[in-house]
Amino acid sequence: MFRAIRYLFLACLILVLVTLAMSNREVVTLSLLTSEIEAFVGFNLHLPVPLFFVFFGGMLLGLGVGFVWEYLREHRFRKTARKATKQAATLERELGRLKEKTQGPKDEVLALLDKPRA
Repeated sequence: MFRAIRYLFLACLILVLVTLAMSNREVVTLSLLTSEIEAFVGFNLHLPVPLFFVFFGGMLLGLGVGFVWEYLREHRFRKTARKATKQAATLERELGRLKEKTQGPKDEVLALLDKPRA
């Protein structure tokens, strides 16, 4: 059911984006610098592109900036999780050694299963 809803949503999204692209095919000129700065610097990059490239390029640029921003923002959480995972593994190995030292293996098969991970 959810797969069908997802495909229906994607089909509607594609239809809207294609309609947007087809209705905005006029060529516009993108300039790197303003005319005042161009006169001061002496050069400027002019790029004629269809208008829908501007729309889609802006959306892709926004998504890229958002992904990078979130990746950098969540770095400390990933670092904390990595440290906690290492600490849990260390404590698990230590607990296994203490169990083996105090109780000793009672059954060979269970001793193999309960053996701490290296």
